[in-house]
Amino acid sequence: MCYVRLKIFIKTIYILILIILMLARRLTKELKELTENPINNCSASLINDDITKWNATIIGPEGTPYEGGVFKLQIVFPPTYPINPPQVYFKTKIFHCNINGDSICLDILKYNWSPVLSISKVLISICSLLNDPNPDSPLNGLAGELYRNNREEYNREVKKYIRLYCK
Repeated sequence: MCYVRLKIFIKTIYILILIILMLARRLTKELKELTENPINNCSASLINDDITKWNATIIGPEGTPYEGGVFKLQIVFPPTYPINPPQVYFKTKIFHCNINGDSICLDILKYNWSPVLSISKVLISICSLLNDPNPDSPLNGLAGELYRNNREEYNREVKKYIRLYCK
């Protein structure tokens, strides 16, 4: 009986090690891809040499109210990545109808995630969200309301946040 349990335990450990190695290999490949083929206005690096925790930076896209802002993000990859999406958080306060605190309303980070997506695609999608907010699915109700009904006031609020939090 003990021998059978030991065998099961060893197989379980072996499978966990394989999963960890596959995760590390995938993330190393993605980080290398980002380094060798950088995305406009985006960068990423490891936090304390931990392959599952990254810092990212997005520079506000030109021609948007976010222009001039430098936004810091944190990316945490679950052990089940790429089956499950990474968790992405804005560390820099931002005024945006689809971003509120730790939450980003982005379909590919939730129900439209696919293992074929990469962190490069996630960062591009977040940049796209800065270019084109979706006020019909707001996480920040005030921002959504202003974006729909008073774009000038929305833009002023964005610029205020950039002045206060992005420098």
